[in-house]
Amino acid sequence: MSVGQEQGSNLLRVSGLRAGYGIVEVLFGIDLVVDEGEVVVVLGANGAGKTTTLRAISGMIGASGEVLFSGRSVLGKRPDQLLKLGVAHVPQGRGTITDLTVDENLRIGAYSRSDDAVGTDLEHFYELFPRLGERRDQLAGSMSGGEQQMLAIARALMSRPKLLLLDEPSLGLAPLVTQEVFEQLRDITALRGTAVLLVEQNANLALDFAARAYVLEAGTIVASGPAAELKHDQAIQKAYLGL
Repeated sequence: MSVGQEQGSNLLRVSGLRAGYGIVEVLFGIDLVVDEGEVVVVLGANGAGKTTTLRAISGMIGASGEVLFSGRSVLGKRPDQLLKLGVAHVPQGRGTITDLTVDENLRIGAYSRSDDAVGTDLEHFYELFPRLGERRDQLAGSMSGGEQQMLAIARALMSRPKLLLLDEPSLGLAPLVTQEVFEQLRDITALRGTAVLLVEQNANLALDFAARAYVLEAGTIVASGPAAELKHDQAIQKAYLGL
């Protein structure tokens, strides 16, 4: 059994996942796992089905197959139901609430919580992302793309999820801003032990960030393994990753 496949340690286990839009099927039986505290990336060309995979797991679109989270079947549950179970999704395009302030966005991220540490977490993210702290009373829609991406990630993490689904966090960002976002994300997830299932076009950056990787082509998994091994596999690089 390969790394990450031992069923007892799986936080997320996806088996035979099929999904699409209307009569157009996009996923044709996806199998993947994410262990407790593990960072896993799904790579592939545009149109391979990466975003559809996250949407199917998070309940944004209908799907068939099996999705187990902490051993419990969650296929078909709505995103808000999954959030209460510990799954937060940062969709492609960031998804901040543009006409609310930074502070209001972050507080909305914690709506599913009933503990007394929300204020502490707010201050933690303001320290971690100083620009958010400087702009806490500013409307989210008036900030730069990089700042909105940081806000979207922080808002999702305000729910203290066990698993973060993260879709193309580098999309539309300058390379230096992308590097900063990933550095902060690495620190946060390591500190909290948050597992991450990441979809990302920047294969080099993603493979440096993740422990394991899956390569998706035309709705099927064509390769998987430790991220470091895939990064140095010349056949995989040329065929699927554009490296």
